[in-house]
Amino acid sequence: MIGKLHGKIEEVHSQGVVLNVGGVGYDVTLPLSVLAAMPPIDHPADLWIHTHVREDDLRLFGFGTKRDRTAFRTMLKISGVGPKLALAVIGVMSGDQLAQAIRLGDVKRLCSIPGIGKKTAERIVLELGGKLKLDQDEAATQKNSTLDELNSALKNLGFKTARVERVLAEIGDQDAAQPFEEMLRRALSLLQE
Repeated sequence: MIGKLHGKIEEVHSQGVVLNVGGVGYDVTLPLSVLAAMPPIDHPADLWIHTHVREDDLRLFGFGTKRDRTAFRTMLKISGVGPKLALAVIGVMSGDQLAQAIRLGDVKRLCSIPGIGKKTAERIVLELGGKLKLDQDEAATQKNSTLDELNSALKNLGFKTARVERVLAEIGDQDAAQPFEEMLRRALSLLQE
């Protein structure tokens, strides 16, 4: 089974890419979020791979992170959820966002994904509850990285170190899953007070 591929983008199509690895072109289907973030043709790319094998089909699905691949694989275990629907979910939500939506029982957010109705969303929450957990170490690393990036951005904007550190201490106690843009907006509003 193929776990990860590193190669050059040879072709981009509506559902994924052809990744040239040592002269062999692998046609890899990607979630929309990963497809949109792919580098241009002839540039290198790394993809975490799920090899999907059925009696009449062999397909490779690629993900930007190992966590997203794990979320995809976990979703495939749900009755009535196939690769197409699992890929649509991962195309809209990262593995961590999906874990958070499941933990919160956020059926409405899951229903906003094309192809997922209320019953399917409820089944996802019920069957994946406790199985797809937010990796606390990964979340802490991501949070620290985001805070470092925010610290640098605020200092580059000319704010004094002491003020920036006070604001970061206040923001750092909040939700680790918050996107950088929202944290920046919050920091700027606190610095304007």
